[in-house]
Amino acid sequence: MIAYLCFVKKVAFHTLGCKLNFSETSTLSKLFTEEGYQKVPFSEKADIYILNTCSVTENADKKCQKVVKDALKLSPTAFVAVTGCFAQLKPKEISNIPGVDAVLGASEKFKLLDLIKDFEKKSTSSIYHSEIEEAEEFVSAYSINDRTRTFLKVQDGCDYSCTFCTIPLARGKSRSDTISNIMLNAHQIVSEGVKEIVLTGVNTGDYGIIDGKRQATFLELIQKLDTVEGLERIRISSIEPNLLTDEIIEFVARSQKFVPHFHIPLQSGNNELLGKMRRRYKRELYEDRVVKIKNLMPDCCIGVDVIVGFPGETEERFLDSIAFLKSLDISYLHVFTYSERANTKAPDMEGTVPQKVRQERSKILRMLSDKKRRYFYETQLNKPKKVLFEQKNDNGLIYGFSENYVKVQTAYKDELVNAIVPVGLKEIAESGNVSVVIK
Repeated sequence: MIAYLCFVKKVAFHTLGCKLNFSETSTLSKLFTEEGYQKVPFSEKADIYILNTCSVTENADKKCQKVVKDALKLSPTAFVAVTGCFAQLKPKEISNIPGVDAVLGASEKFKLLDLIKDFEKKSTSSIYHSEIEEAEEFVSAYSINDRTRTFLKVQDGCDYSCTFCTIPLARGKSRSDTISNIMLNAHQIVSEGVKEIVLTGVNTGDYGIIDGKRQATFLELIQKLDTVEGLERIRISSIEPNLLTDEIIEFVARSQKFVPHFHIPLQSGNNELLGKMRRRYKRELYEDRVVKIKNLMPDCCIGVDVIVGFPGETEERFLDSIAFLKSLDISYLHVFTYSERANTKAPDMEGTVPQKVRQERSKILRMLSDKKRRYFYETQLNKPKKVLFEQKNDNGLIYGFSENYVKVQTAYKDELVNAIVPVGLKEIAESGNVSVVIK
């Protein structure tokens, strides 16, 4: 036991990727601190470094190598363990990265302290890895004390088979936490002073599969969470358009806790490409969801995931997708440049888009996103909002988000930290954020 050691080992954590990864890293850190380890920032010298990886893009894979290298610069004799999606997909490749001592797959991630006893460097790297079909257990997780808001994991895995995506290979089948356990976590989060919970998962809208059977729905979950006393805000991290039902939209519109903000993956505005991607909808359904939301919540913020450079994305199809995006009353884009992923179907498709063209198209869509965001912000000026301010003092400024996800800034004051404050949205600053007047 660590209590018998003459010194306390320091452990540092780093997360690559999505909100789900952040919640799981936070849970890993709690497991370590409960065993007596001292958590320190990843930028400081530590005895153990834990890296939780992502594998959505090729860039995320390359970041893994860089982070390991940076950690060992700070502490050359430190023990380095790598887990997460990339670790599940390519354990041998990670074990060959100089300085990596242990690689843990999806089923082994939360068993790290049981599998590794002494955290002493060995001559060779250890791999703890099982086939993804064995990842059947749901492990609850939420982030706390890392950010003003908390990411609460309610669902994991995915049963979809999109031709570009490795997530089902990295996280396994769709599975969920029970509503009762989620409620316990939500009450615990509120007791620690958190004002906002963000519901997160791999395919959040598919919530409800427990022990291999559908036992609940996402609508039932959010209806229950809406009753948590003391919780001021709930945000849905991302939800597939085919799972975003009229009932969910109508409930959010009525709720005092769920905020008017949806992030809805589109991936392409061209129906032929949506078919090649094996998405479960056409763009007409997506447009219908946006119209429904805006009819009930005119000030609602709507974010969109888009992939550029997918095989078969001709110039004509790309322009068709842009025209569709321009026509939608949306607020911003998350643009992903397509990259070939092993063991997916897309790399074998005809119509490979050159890398240079992918980059050019990505730039065009990011410019469109900037225009969409600025226009959305302009429509919100002079409207009263409530902003949850963050913790950081950034050169005399403090930042926060309105209920409908407008990023604001104002002069730093201690009393604003982690407070929800009525404001007036004044003007768009040079930073692109909105300056506010505190009411």
